[in-house]
Amino acid sequence: MKVGEVCNREVVVADKETTVIDAAKLMRRHHVGDIVVVENRKDPPVPVGILTDRDIVVELLANDVDVRLLSLGEVMTFDLITAGEDEDIFETLKKMKAPGVRRIPVVDGKGRLAGILAVDDLIELIAEQLGDLITLFRRQEMREKEHRG
Repeated sequence: MKVGEVCNREVVVADKETTVIDAAKLMRRHHVGDIVVVENRKDPPVPVGILTDRDIVVELLANDVDVRLLSLGEVMTFDLITAGEDEDIFETLKKMKAPGVRRIPVVDGKGRLAGILAVDDLIELIAEQLGDLITLFRRQEMREKEHRG
């Protein structure tokens, strides 16, 4: 299965000049745990960084950094890892595992933002597939019992 088939196409974005406070407000308003920092907010946006709610709490607030004065361009993840829409989800999961990232922007063939993939999305997908397998096994058991009579 390809990343483009399961990623979330609704991505909350901001530019480098956006303040951390405004980014946190955007996260709250849209009920998301990340902001993808883009170079061009118009079509087509190109991802250049990411900031997560965890980054804000663990890296900034816990270190007594005054976030009111900071922009996303100063604190975003600079070594952004992305996944192509046509990449296999399990290969992408391996790509995420090495650096320990839980969210990865998804890009099209030209490097433009196409979506975002979160580990939570993958867990939901795998849980759904496991549920389908359980249903299959139960049906098979019921058929076998009916034939034995």
